[in-house]
Amino acid sequence: MNCIIIDDETTARVIINQLCSQIKELNVLEEFPNAIQAMKYLNQNEVDLIFLDIHMPDFTGFDFIQSLKNPPKIILTTSDSKFAIDAFEYDCIVDYLVKPILLPRFEKAIQKAKNFSIKEEHTVLNTNTETSSGNDLYINIDRRLIKIDIPSIYLIEAKGDYINVKTEDKNYTVHSTLKKIEEKLPEDLFLKVHRSYVINIKKIIDIEDNSVLIKKDVIPVSRSNRPELMKRLNLL
Repeated sequence: MNCIIIDDETTARVIINQLCSQIKELNVLEEFPNAIQAMKYLNQNEVDLIFLDIHMPDFTGFDFIQSLKNPPKIILTTSDSKFAIDAFEYDCIVDYLVKPILLPRFEKAIQKAKNFSIKEEHTVLNTNTETSSGNDLYINIDRRLIKIDIPSIYLIEAKGDYINVKTEDKNYTVHSTLKKIEEKLPEDLFLKVHRSYVINIKKIIDIEDNSVLIKKDVIPVSRSNRPELMKRLNLL
């Protein structure tokens, strides 16, 4: 298995590399002191396994996982055991190793990796397969999965590498893309009306020219998306 190591501590990277060298199936391609450098590498290269530290400055291990469209198998390596339960909310995570890591425990994690298959793509957002009005959407914020009632969402706005999910009760800022959340939402309720906005068409109050009013938000409607919006509305 081709693998990479991501850890901001030089000593930790050396130790994990030494452990890898004792497993003939492992081939360490690269080491990275931060997640940003690793992301650039993964944009052009494929790996089978990532050894990933959780606590890193600026961009944590969980932030890194959420940024990956199709994450490979991941073994978390950390000195903090308190995030173990949170970690296994991610389909791509194989095991959770607490430092200092000993060879027998490391070998057990590698065996898990050999037998492990990623069931489906993990994204920042997880939803069940129901299509009823009671659909739930789970978003990952500060390493906690928060359940949102899908019909309560009235607006989703893209802001750089984040999206702002607005609901009847509360707003949530999530590290994700508009495309990812759009794929998780029922098409009969939601429509992308602009490159930066997805709206709940049931929540529209008013439409004027190239904009819609939802709650107190005036949302632009692009020329290319307007025909589909008008088609969806129940017009007299």
